[in-house]
Amino acid sequence: MSRESWPNSVFNISFLLAFVWLFASFATAQEAKAQDAKTDDSGQATSGSPQPQRQETDPLKRPLSDKQRKENEKRFKQEVSGSYKKWLNEDVAYIITDEERAAFKQLSNDEERDNFIEAFWQRRDPTPDTVENEFKEEHYRRIAYANEHFAAGIPGWKTDRGRIYVVYGPADEIESHPSGGTYERPIEEGGGSTSTFPFEDWRYRYIEGIGQEVIIEFVDDCMCGNYEMTMDRSKKDALLYTPNGGLTLYEQMGMANKSSRFSHGGLERLGTGPFSNDLQTKQFDRLEQFYKLQKPPAVKFKDLEEVVSHKISVNLMPFDVRADFVRVTGDTVLVPVTVQIKNRDVTFVNKDGVQRGTVNIFGRVTTLAGRIAQTFEDTVQVDEPAELLPKVIENSNVYWKALPLRAGRYRFDIVVKDVNGDRVGTWSKGVMVPEYNDDRLSASSLIVADQMEPVAAKNVGTGNFVIGTTKVRPRVPPSDGKPVVFKRNQKLNFWMQVYNLGVDDKTKKSSATVEYDVFNAATNKAVIHTIESTDQMGNVGDQVTLQKSLSAANLDPGVYRIQIKVNDKVSKQTVDPSATFAVE
Repeated sequence: MSRESWPNSVFNISFLLAFVWLFASFATAQEAKAQDAKTDDSGQATSGSPQPQRQETDPLKRPLSDKQRKENEKRFKQEVSGSYKKWLNEDVAYIITDEERAAFKQLSNDEERDNFIEAFWQRRDPTPDTVENEFKEEHYRRIAYANEHFAAGIPGWKTDRGRIYVVYGPADEIESHPSGGTYERPIEEGGGSTSTFPFEDWRYRYIEGIGQEVIIEFVDDCMCGNYEMTMDRSKKDALLYTPNGGLTLYEQMGMANKSSRFSHGGLERLGTGPFSNDLQTKQFDRLEQFYKLQKPPAVKFKDLEEVVSHKISVNLMPFDVRADFVRVTGDTVLVPVTVQIKNRDVTFVNKDGVQRGTVNIFGRVTTLAGRIAQTFEDTVQVDEPAELLPKVIENSNVYWKALPLRAGRYRFDIVVKDVNGDRVGTWSKGVMVPEYNDDRLSASSLIVADQMEPVAAKNVGTGNFVIGTTKVRPRVPPSDGKPVVFKRNQKLNFWMQVYNLGVDDKTKKSSATVEYDVFNAATNKAVIHTIESTDQMGNVGDQVTLQKSLSAANLDPGVYRIQIKVNDKVSKQTVDPSATFAVE
């Protein structure tokens, strides 16, 4: 075929293809018209043999014309309520696929959208045969955590750190440089010393589908708290654009020029060094790693979560639980949860002359609507010398976790597993977190503790059993309703906070009395009575922390009730919480 004949040939082929396409479209339209003629408005067959029941079309595979697709997208923007848009653009923004997003926008009514959302979570449910959807619940927990810890002028889930946390969960190790400053480069980054912006390196030992030793770097080069994920490790270098500043080892020795960082190309501007060739070859690995960052990690204690979901009670392991309430802000309450396990209920195994017991603890707090408010999981390990184990077998060990919650009713589910003995115990209870109104005198839980001591300034507000400036280790009452028990040689400690004390307009001080009464439960007579005044406590504002200690040796064996009565002389209100304990 000569070159001059090409245009005519192309025209003939194009005309033939167009004719075939028009014929196929006409045939499809005729077939659809004939099918529609067989059904009335209600979708029932009107003539001929009975027709099979019409199946629902998968939204991901529903055929739509370009015109219909554009109309649906326009209607989606105009008519869809804010809740659906929020779900699409916020709740699942990082985990929804492009195909699912496009299909969701084509849905024509709220019923279809509700069905789509339900199917969306079902496709990701690791245990589809149970009522609970662990993936969904963990996903919303991570969003809440990201909003609390990574906000930087924008919600935490929108930041790069928030996105990584939502998708992958907490890192196995974080190297944090919150103030930047002097930085000694590792040799693979060129060596030498420089100054950096604030940055963090998150290390994941393994991410399914990505690999091992995944390191993600975040840099706050705007010094505004917004850490951005980067593939260029030189982005944290605050002296990158400073002539003769922050030189690498080769640049210091005159073997390289700093300007070459900006001329050799590539992802990073680390400068020439002994590993420069390796950096060039690893650029595609770094690109591939960023491309694959999509899948969430596996659940840590999946077997315990299944127990919560199935509510199975087989081979129970006994333990006791106590929940207390301490006001943090006007709408946030700290709920310390204490789990107590006796040594005799734990299976110990001998390892190198040491008896070791291991317990896994998983907890979940849900709202009445079933949405997860908090989760926690941890491993508690107890080591005892082999010769001393019989002497401490009746002792107890306690685990403590402080959960910030808003006022309201919640369901607490806690599962404890004896790892060596393969025994599992569960505890479930509805808990009402109180609301501390600003205009009403109120108090925290009255905690009866076996240990109460001030903590060092650096540990204020952090660590096990630490509430504010004090370490308070509660005694947990047994589940059979009996009171906590103290030996005659032990010290009893009582801790409580009082909120919203009235302040006198003239003196700008509060004025209240605090009465401590210990009653013998058998005779209901007071055996100890003391009274204090806020005038004796120094500079007391609208909140005061009450701490009292008592030697059990001062009490005869028996059951007692302590009552702390606070009488606010300014607001004319009182609170008088009480607690029961026993001495033997």
